[in-house]
Amino acid sequence: MLPTRSLRGRAGRRRLALALACALSLWPLLSQAHPHGWVDVSVRVQVDERGRVEALQQRWRLDPLYSLLLLEELQAAEGEAPMEARLDQLGVEIRHNLAPQHYFTHVTQGGETVALGEVEHLTTLARDGRVELMFRLPLAEPLALGQGPMRYRIYDPTYYLEVLHEAEGDTPRPDALVVTGADCQTRIIAADPDPTRVAEAARLDRDAQAPEGLGRFFAETGEVRCDPP
Repeated sequence: MLPTRSLRGRAGRRRLALALACALSLWPLLSQAHPHGWVDVSVRVQVDERGRVEALQQRWRLDPLYSLLLLEELQAAEGEAPMEARLDQLGVEIRHNLAPQHYFTHVTQGGETVALGEVEHLTTLARDGRVELMFRLPLAEPLALGQGPMRYRIYDPTYYLEVLHEAEGDTPRPDALVVTGADCQTRIIAADPDPTRVAEAARLDRDAQAPEGLGRFFAETGEVRCDPP
């Protein structure tokens, strides 16, 4: 069983993340493994000359333990392709599996969903013992912020995988959410799940199928407010 203590702490919530391999369905050898895993994410919001949000440039860093497992499986795969090529193929698989869900990214303004485009410029690499994914996720149309701030959340709906902004301890790092191209204010709002949701997650066995949508209750919220150009 999973720990029953509160999930409000960042370390406690990370221990409740389930089965990164199952969530991403990256490789047949990994799809039967169920390591607990998380992602440290940083977001660069790109704003055009008219002060409209164009895209979210994201970097995902998989946790060290799962990165080690994944790199070992890539190395053991048949064939003579170098690791760089294997990582590129991994990126193709990730894009195939997560593109329909827009990479777990949900953007809103004034409570209304903002449509997203197709992922661009995906790069997969190994650095400092961790697998990193970097990609640009454009909005379907540039978003003017005159009607209010833009907010986003990045989460796995089934909570197999937990996504948290880069942090030092429990405090998000200054570079976890930045804006390029405009003078804007940003903040990262911690999740505050209802106790019933905390209990629901705590009751899940390691191999259990979490209810669809559970992950959103544990997702941090990024917010961007920009002054008119």
